[in-house]
Amino acid sequence: MDVPMSALPGPRAAEPISRGEEESAATPTDGRAFRDAMGRFATGVTVVTCASEHGPVGMTVNSFASLSLDPPLVMWSPAKSSRRYPAFHAAPRFAIHVLAAHQADLSDGFMRAADAFSIIQWAEAGDGLPLMEGCLARFVCRRVAEHDAGDHTILVGEVQAMTAGEGDPLLYHQGRYRQIA
Repeated sequence: MDVPMSALPGPRAAEPISRGEEESAATPTDGRAFRDAMGRFATGVTVVTCASEHGPVGMTVNSFASLSLDPPLVMWSPAKSSRRYPAFHAAPRFAIHVLAAHQADLSDGFMRAADAFSIIQWAEAGDGLPLMEGCLARFVCRRVAEHDAGDHTILVGEVQAMTAGEGDPLLYHQGRYRQIA
């Protein structure tokens, strides 16, 4: 929903932290504390798919963002430790599927198994790229860059085709699925 800037509230003073809400003194090198702090940022949930020499592969991902409108670029970041990483690292194309609020089962399926295609409706593009049906949005991408990012790799894709539907997104916050109230 677009809201005119004049309708937004003006700046307000920061409220002091009340007792019991003090910030934790953990360092970012404490992996669990860092993960917990990052969990405070709500994200959308996607399933990224690609074709591989062993058939279709999918992975649940929340590290997805747009990068550029011209050209249309998006990024996502697979973990190098994932058994699915080699397939995505080698794939020249991938598809990012934005999940709807009612699709938590799809997210769960692709968290557990790379080949959870038996629980979804999907079609194969001419080059074997698996395309899921019924998602909020789908971005078919050609990989144009990759960047080392610690224990992950940032994959950048140029959007070649997309679809968009109506509905509420599946959200993830503090280790649980959420919906827009």
